[in-house]
Amino acid sequence: MRLLMVSGDRQTPVGEIGPFHAMQAEFSKHFERIDVLCPRPPKPVTTRVIHGNVHFHPADCGRLGMRGYIKRRGTELVRELGHGLVVSHDYGWFYNGLGSAAISAATGVPYLSEIHHVPGYPQAADRREVFDRFVAKRYIRWASKRAAAFRVVNHKEMPPLLRSWGVPEEKILVLGSLYIDLELFQPVSDLGSEPSGDLGLTGAGGVATPRWDLCFVGRLVNNKGLHWILEALALLVRDAPSLKLLILGRGPLRERVLADVAARGLEANVDLVEWVETPKDLADVYRASRAILCASTCEGGPRVTVEAMACGTPAVSTPVGIMGELIEDGANGALCGFDAQSLAAAIERVLGDEDARLVMGQRARADVLQFEYDAAIARYADGCKQLAAQHSGGGS
Repeated sequence: MRLLMVSGDRQTPVGEIGPFHAMQAEFSKHFERIDVLCPRPPKPVTTRVIHGNVHFHPADCGRLGMRGYIKRRGTELVRELGHGLVVSHDYGWFYNGLGSAAISAATGVPYLSEIHHVPGYPQAADRREVFDRFVAKRYIRWASKRAAAFRVVNHKEMPPLLRSWGVPEEKILVLGSLYIDLELFQPVSDLGSEPSGDLGLTGAGGVATPRWDLCFVGRLVNNKGLHWILEALALLVRDAPSLKLLILGRGPLRERVLADVAARGLEANVDLVEWVETPKDLADVYRASRAILCASTCEGGPRVTVEAMACGTPAVSTPVGIMGELIEDGANGALCGFDAQSLAAAIERVLGDEDARLVMGQRARADVLQFEYDAAIARYADGCKQLAAQHSGGGS
């Protein structure tokens, strides 16, 4: 089967190996050919084909022209190559979905609308997210009559929302988007040797000791709840003055975060690192932390918490994305509300007893084995093939 994907990826065409490129290494094995329509990259295009059968078609226009480009180029490709399904990653202004619906109308090929998360749901971080949620609602109601199905990536959060917005039950397809390399992301006890370097563990006499009590990994943006994280840390250091937090990420809130750290007198408690070079470095960060924090107001996964759990690091998280169904409070981590006080209390539940924390880490690892890379991607590919077969009346 041939697949047409409409993506927001702008890294691959300029030669960068990001999440979409990595996912395609396995996903592409399940299809004869994959064509990818994507936005105009910020740098000159250097890559058109990856993994032998994944072909990129960067737009020749800006955002305002994307709907027209997707309809025009996508229709040309479908008529030339005979794709069985259009898969559209839908977000923002939803020009991917609008263009994909136009391809479907012109060719008769079904399209799958992927809604990984809705900004502002379950909680809005700012007025922009309130507006973005309104736009998403309008698009989903419009697309419910045009899309063959909606792919969502969790069971408890997104299906009820889509049903409340008028999407029929039979059009909601749950296919996870977490594909974890369990050999890369594994506990320190399973490694042949201890991590080393600035991002590794410390210790003496062969005993590995986490470098940080807490870590946050992600973009420094409003919906990540960084103000709650720093407020919770300020509450906790009153009784635990040596508590240490790593913030790993970059984004528009960097200066505001630095100012907040200084205003709260937390300079000695917070390390801020913008970037790590390799996935192995990231795995070392997880292993060098006693717990990972997610204080987001909306997420699809998030991936970082599951990667950390695979490394034996318990997660403290708001009930966003898959976290509300994956975390069992006190067993593999802790859930908190959208406020600093409940976040601080959840952190205490995880860090308060080191023996219990280590047991939580073992359980966390066991609970994320379901996201093993090859098996999770195979489920995604099979879901696409089955949907295409249902709408073609034939096999895959």
